[in-house]
Amino acid sequence: MEIITGTTDFYLEKDTAAAIGKFDGVHIGHRRLLEEIQACKKNGMASCVFTFDPAPAVLFGSRDSRELTTREEKRILFERMGVDILIEFPLTLESAAMPPEMFAEEVLAKRMNVRFVAAGRDLSFGAGGKGNAELLCRMGPELGFAVKTIDKVCLDGRAVSSTLVRGRVESGDLVGAEKLMGMPYLVAGTVTTGRKLGRTLGFPTVNILPPGNKLLPPNGVYYSSVRHGGKVYRAISNVGCKPTIAAGEAMSVESFLYDFDREIYGEEIQVSLHQFRRPERRFESVEALKRQLEQDIAAGREWRPFS
Repeated sequence: MEIITGTTDFYLEKDTAAAIGKFDGVHIGHRRLLEEIQACKKNGMASCVFTFDPAPAVLFGSRDSRELTTREEKRILFERMGVDILIEFPLTLESAAMPPEMFAEEVLAKRMNVRFVAAGRDLSFGAGGKGNAELLCRMGPELGFAVKTIDKVCLDGRAVSSTLVRGRVESGDLVGAEKLMGMPYLVAGTVTTGRKLGRTLGFPTVNILPPGNKLLPPNGVYYSSVRHGGKVYRAISNVGCKPTIAAGEAMSVESFLYDFDREIYGEEIQVSLHQFRRPERRFESVEALKRQLEQDIAAGREWRPFS
């Protein structure tokens, strides 16, 4: 996948089919847009996702700018889904003030060589967010691209949205979040060196430190799986700050992988959190913690994902 980032000065020579948006959570509604642009490959177009960096909530100082899906995680998911080109368009006060008509002509038609746009009905872009699917439908024929407006995807009678996914994650309902996203909740990162207490206790773990803008579910233990080196391992993960041994330390996601005994410090992993098991808590002793870990690991070995 080609990634264009950190610049507004680019030009795509190949005809493209584009989807535009924040894509936070990359949920099943977003996937509907991606299906449309992927279908255009048979007509010789490259599939192109256009998103903003940073997200508008960050630029305009939203009260909660934490993301369901970080920039790095979006790159992982879009590549996994077969997207050809990802544009991370720099969002500044100047670029955010671009009139929507100028965006359609200068960015979509000229720089991206767009021939097809999959547009959600809630799409907004340009100064004041005044650009929408209706404007693209009106300007498209003159600028040389077709537009297909996509209705909201509904599940259990509710329109799927990043806000809805966010609520599920914040409440710890990762089973519900997975249904909305079409995949388990992902936390990706680089394995860091910790206190190695797990290894001392006989339970070696891998530890990642999510960035501060990553939305994490409530502190606790989760049934999980970990992707590393093209393989997926069953796991059980602790989200939190390990209060028994490391009070006050940064939030981390620490995972015990079944049937895995390698040291992979400095390597990238992707942790999928499937279901909440128990809240994180402080134990009266390391021995009490060890007994609980033995129970957690035994339960994780027996747990089976929902079909």
